Amino acid sequence: MNDQKKYAQYALVREMMETPSILRNFKASGTDKVVESVRNIGRLFFTGEGSSRIFPAKNAMTQAMRTALPVHLATEGGRQALEYRLDKYVVFGASNSGQTKEVISLFDTLRQTGHKSLYGLTANHNTKLESLANQTFILSCGKEDAVAATKSVAEQALFHQSLLAQVQGRSIAGGLPALADAFASALTAPIDPEITQAIARAGTIHFAGRNDGVAEELTLKTNEITRKKSDYLEGTYAVHGIEEVMNPDDVVIFIDPFDAEEDKIRQTLVQGVGLKVFAVASRETIFPTIRINDVGNLSPYVYLAAGWNILIEVGISLGINLDKPVRARKVGNEFIG
Repeated sequence: MNDQKKYAQYALVREMMETPSILRNFKASGTDKVVESVRNIGRLFFTGEGSSRIFPAKNAMTQAMRTALPVHLATEGGRQALEYRLDKYVVFGASNSGQTKEVISLFDTLRQTGHKSLYGLTANHNTKLESLANQTFILSCGKEDAVAATKSVAEQALFHQSLLAQVQGRSIAGGLPALADAFASALTAPIDPEITQAIARAGTIHFAGRNDGVAEELTLKTNEITRKKSDYLEGTYAVHGIEEVMNPDDVVIFIDPFDAEEDKIRQTLVQGVGLKVFAVASRETIFPTIRINDVGNLSPYVYLAAGWNILIEVGISLGINLDKPVRARKVGNEFIG
């Protein structure tokens, strides 16, 4: 994917291409209060719907586990969160519009019970979410015209990861230039036309990988961008029974596959089912591999960019208008005051 006319005519692509600059210039300011709250309370709950939660929350939690952050972290959508006791948690709600009904319902309920640690993250000023939160942070990425959220997802995730680094007394700022460069390279890397066509012909596109939000978010984006059926296979789920219902015309795209599982994947899926397996990784694998640059604990963003690149190529090869889905909406379930 590059800036050629066939790509740049779409708002979705233009917003993807804005993301490297957003990452490079990212700054989280005014966070002292929430950082102190997380340190003091020791529990943080992320909520949001769809793309505002999947990658931002799960990536932050994964990185926190890898760095032994001494804070209990959890995430769930707003409706299920209403069934939880969250009075002893700092609650962080992400909603680009600031009007997502499930998040608003949760925050309204918590506020009525006297909850004192409610924080919001949105791309808009003067929203319902902002009126309910103790403090709301506004993304710098600006309004998105495409239905599929892209640049906002990356900035939300970076905000959450930066916040948890600050809780540990660290900063991720030093890694942002390399991240922005690697992200741009992954977005514009040429994709083998044979890979594109195999994915475009697939009955179901499966994404497999760690539960860090990358593969799961790309599964959602597959529906919005390519209009094809998709499935998320967490961890090693791809070799634990689902092969029984897979078909030879399916494909599986592994995000950074575990070295120790590659032979089993080939045996179970390629030889057993007869489908095609591709990988996105910073190293060569035994499968056709789309390489990305390793930028350490910021690499998940680069994997996300490579996935966007793949899906745009597939969508364009299918002749799809990337900006005009038939049923999907920008705000899936909007609060109307």
